[in-house]
Amino acid sequence: MTAASQERAPTGPVMAGPRAATSLFVWGWYLTLLGAALLLIPNAILTPFGLPPTEEVWIRVVGMFTVLLAHFSFSSARTRNLDYMRWSVQARLAVPFFFIAFVLAGWVPAALIAFGLVDVAGASWTWWALRRDAGL
Repeated sequence: MTAASQERAPTGPVMAGPRAATSLFVWGWYLTLLGAALLLIPNAILTPFGLPPTEEVWIRVVGMFTVLLAHFSFSSARTRNLDYMRWSVQARLAVPFFFIAFVLAGWVPAALIAFGLVDVAGASWTWWALRRDAGL
């Protein structure tokens, strides 16, 4: 490495504050519970939203991915990974737009949009916490 490239080398990750970490920790538990329900009792989640009961494996695959996302949230909270927290806010704010598109396409009942509001609430909490931790 040259002297110039050493000067530009990263010094390490910027850490988020405790409020943001708490929001991701709580979000991780929400994802854990939702993922476990989708894995073990998927129809208990589907039918209240007007979706038909299913015995297909795909809803359980979604549950598995949800539990894996929970792992990322817990890891982010534990390490206070600021980048991941910012990315999670962006991704969670996108969820209701996808759900609205699914409703407009006629693929799901409109009740699913309410599920996306949970993502907006969680993302808003994390966004607020990031700003508070930064002193803004």
